[in-house]
Amino acid sequence: MIDIQLTGLVKEFEVGKRILDGFSLQVEEGERVGLLGRNGAGKTTIFRMMTGQVDPDEGTVSIAPGKRLGLISQIPVYPQGYTVRDVLDTAFAPLHAMEKELADLAAKMADGDDPAVLARYDKLTAAFEAGGGYDAETRLSKVCNGLGIGEDMRSRPFSALSGGEKTRINLARLILEDTDILLLDEPTNHLDLNATEWLEGYLERFKGTVLAISHDRWFLDKVVRRVAEIQDGRAELYAGSYSFYVEEKERRYQERLKQYEKEQAKIAQLEQAAEELRLWAFKGNDKIYRRAKSMEKRIERLRTTDKPTKEKKLSTRFGEREFHGDEAMVVTELKKSFGPRTLFDHINLEVAGGERIALLGDNGAGKSTFIKIVMGEEAPDSGSIYLGPSIRVGYLPQIIHFDRPDRNLVDTMLYAQNCTTQEARDRLASFKFRGEDVFKQVSALSGGEQSRLRLCMLMDSRINLLILDEPTNHLDIDSREWIEEAVEEYGGNLLFVSHDRYFIEKFATRVWMLENGEIQDFHGSYSEFRAFRERQEQLKNAKTAPEPEKPKEDKPRRSGGTKELEKQVRAAERAVEKAEVRLDELAQAAEEAASDYLRLQEIYKEREAEEDQLAHLYAEWERLAAELEEAKG
Repeated sequence: MIDIQLTGLVKEFEVGKRILDGFSLQVEEGERVGLLGRNGAGKTTIFRMMTGQVDPDEGTVSIAPGKRLGLISQIPVYPQGYTVRDVLDTAFAPLHAMEKELADLAAKMADGDDPAVLARYDKLTAAFEAGGGYDAETRLSKVCNGLGIGEDMRSRPFSALSGGEKTRINLARLILEDTDILLLDEPTNHLDLNATEWLEGYLERFKGTVLAISHDRWFLDKVVRRVAEIQDGRAELYAGSYSFYVEEKERRYQERLKQYEKEQAKIAQLEQAAEELRLWAFKGNDKIYRRAKSMEKRIERLRTTDKPTKEKKLSTRFGEREFHGDEAMVVTELKKSFGPRTLFDHINLEVAGGERIALLGDNGAGKSTFIKIVMGEEAPDSGSIYLGPSIRVGYLPQIIHFDRPDRNLVDTMLYAQNCTTQEARDRLASFKFRGEDVFKQVSALSGGEQSRLRLCMLMDSRINLLILDEPTNHLDIDSREWIEEAVEEYGGNLLFVSHDRYFIEKFATRVWMLENGEIQDFHGSYSEFRAFRERQEQLKNAKTAPEPEKPKEDKPRRSGGTKELEKQVRAAERAVEKAEVRLDELAQAAEEAASDYLRLQEIYKEREAEEDQLAHLYAEWERLAAELEEAKG
């Protein structure tokens, strides 16, 4: 069944400048499709057409009848005084209506036994239960916990929230509504890593259709199974994940380039032959003249193929300063609080030359505050941060500030850098500021463009410690990859805050995880850190699990020597494997029973029991393995 049918969409907001020029896309029920394209390509316009906010100049938009459509970026207007909890409760409006009718019916039944009232009550009770009426509060708590919406936030007025917080609440509301078609417009922009991973897990279990706009490449790889890229106002389709899209796009480019070069070689050959025919035709041979004209028409037909293009690679790099000394940075007993809340305390760290460190943690954990202390913009309550005498810092903050935003780009470069007008224009051009764009006021630039301008200015500085605070925020994928090129060429120390897991994985050789007022220091890549955390969680669960009850007649384990222990270890391993297989089966059963609430509850109960049993089996297996190791020793 087709959930979304977009056919021949055309839209122009300025005369002669078409954003969409015949865009067509068909999305089947249950598909996960990523909608890609540069900023301004028309992605959000397509979403607005689907929700009826914008009409296409040409073309049609069709949504399957009866399907509920939810757009994350579209935040409804709520009555004055609505709290976050009130907004979330709107997701249960149909259930609340049923609940009220059930109460009215119960009152009528107390007055007499009307068969019609009894029948209606029974039917409504079944519908209320099937719709999750008895489980609404549990569902709300799970979604709020997953997206980091605490009890304190739920009691706050919705109107007092920031734009990012409202977006997060709206996402929670859509999830609670069980919308059939989810339109996600940059859903991870205002989520920390934990909330993003929770959302990915939810979308894996979600049975409906997903159409997502995102610049988060890790998220796209986890969620989407097909990609539609807007190219020159039309859809270029790729039947695979984001990683497949990257490889396939390059393959198609090389294929088009090869075809273009082949055609150019053919044109050159035909032009030479046509020139010779024209020379012969001057001698009055009409037949040869006609052949020359025919060949010229053939050449014109071949010229219709444009040369394929792609974004140019970065042509400049950081002016690096040589590092001298043993330590680039030393953090000693660092503490910072705001009022009664302590962000971090007793932080002790050492950084050697050339390290690339990702500072991670939930929103509000204190990452940006830590960076500001390093930069001297905030004072610690106690402790200190020492930078080596040869360290020179380059800093790209999360919120870019220019002293004179009224200046144009060229003047900004001239006043800030020691360069000529031509050098300023050349540097700006290498950072994709070309033509009349260089005479724009800085204040007229988007957030991503301001980041790019600041990075352009940093490139001229001789630095050996580069500090980036959310460097890829508000950037499209092309701009993110472009900034990554700049960072990849840089060989000095790097300290960065980011929620972009693709960026983190590419650059981090060390991870600082800030949580619960402490920094966990891990030497390794982001993937290795994630694997380490998973092992730690498994060990923690195994240690906290209660010991299994011993049989009444507990024979000494060493009676059979190491052979008996080996037999017991193998038996424990088989029991663990059997339990893991059963958990996989239950996970599959949960997906298949997603629409059957009662069956789903039974599966969840069985899964919880099985997980407890698996924790016991892990503990028993580890104990036996340790005994065997000791016996062999």
